[in-house]
Amino acid sequence: MRMRTRWLPVWLVVAAALSSPAGAADALVLAVSWQPAFCETRPEKPECTSQTADRYDASHLSLHGLWPEPRDNVYCGVGAAVRATDEAGRWQDLPAIGLTEATRTGLERAMPGSRSFLHRHEWIKHGTCYGTSPETYFADSLRLLAELNASAVRALLADGIGRVVTGRAVRKRFDAAFGAGAGNRVELICRRVGARRLLVEMRIGLAGPVTENRSLAELLAGAPDRPPGCGSGIVDRAGIGLDGDPS
Repeated sequence: MRMRTRWLPVWLVVAAALSSPAGAADALVLAVSWQPAFCETRPEKPECTSQTADRYDASHLSLHGLWPEPRDNVYCGVGAAVRATDEAGRWQDLPAIGLTEATRTGLERAMPGSRSFLHRHEWIKHGTCYGTSPETYFADSLRLLAELNASAVRALLADGIGRVVTGRAVRKRFDAAFGAGAGNRVELICRRVGARRLLVEMRIGLAGPVTENRSLAELLAGAPDRPPGCGSGIVDRAGIGLDGDPS
């Protein structure tokens, strides 16, 4: 007897559609946040009200997302209702994502925004165009972030908390850590909070596809250059409004 799709629960239809591979992305942006600075701009977020100076994201880069390029390559196979829910910011109402315990634990640590269901939003908007399952998408994202956090780039930021870091210094560290020219793939995003300009995010161009045997250095090497973004910004410390440097 043939089962008609309209008899299935809506969430099951959506989940089945969104887990179907569609071909690996060959150009991507890895977006990573400096969470204390983000929290200056959105202090009401659960991940910000609960942030402490000894939490992992107070001194390590956090996962924002892994975005297939071009920029309009979004919402692949996503129905109008789910897309509307996402675009309205009702991320808690998006379909739950089936992930292994290890990946869920990794996201809780490395993606503080998962407390606000950022991972559901990132999967619906960007991950559905990645060409794999949610598990692979987030496992790849976490692996690349871990490489970055193990590098001299993270050390530059952690050692400079409370002070201004320049885009030139960041790009030089990328070159030292991942090979000549790697820094040209990095765009810095800053935001003004009062008199302060804070380094909030880095957007890193990669040449895909991402596979287990391809390092971050390899993915950077083949990517096109990105605009440098802001010239400098404060590396904010955990806690709202603690750094007074107006640079």
